[in-house]
Amino acid sequence: MIPLLLWILSPSFPWQGRHGEQEILASVLFILASITDGLDGYLARRRSQITTMGMLLDPIADKVMVTGALIALVAYNPQVVKVWIAVVIIGREFLISGLRSIASSEGFTIQASDLGKLKTVVQIVSVVSATLAHGWDEWHFGLLVVPVKWIAVAAIYFTVLVSTVSAVDYFIGFWKQIDHASKDRRKASVMKRG
Repeated sequence: MIPLLLWILSPSFPWQGRHGEQEILASVLFILASITDGLDGYLARRRSQITTMGMLLDPIADKVMVTGALIALVAYNPQVVKVWIAVVIIGREFLISGLRSIASSEGFTIQASDLGKLKTVVQIVSVVSATLAHGWDEWHFGLLVVPVKWIAVAAIYFTVLVSTVSAVDYFIGFWKQIDHASKDRRKASVMKRG
């Protein structure tokens, strides 16, 4: 779905119109990709079909999806998704991937925290709202006015905040586990000598 999403958000997409077809199609596709990703994880846990390959590939697929969408949105809607915002969010994803890789080589895993799960939901909302804000500043439903662009900007900045806080949380969890693992190695090394 990622290449299709990038094509829809590109200037070469053939169905660009004043009625927001491009934005709605991209948003629906991103939401469907997010739902299928969440459903896949849920079913794997529920059926006890969690594999090492799945634990490695699922976060990578998530990161590619969000990274691709953010990079496309920097070009598609630069008023909402600034370059520095994409760099912070994408940088966080690389940092966590690196920590998970080191943890795996040390023989332990870093589980997704509640903050990490919140970050994922906030990212989905921010990508969808930033996509829709390209076509609309506001939606009017009689007396009700939905400030689409304001929601997109707020969601993007909230994503930066949650991404940063969850990165610190992951790093602290990683540090505790790596420190514990190195103490165990030192203890085992002393016992072998003794």
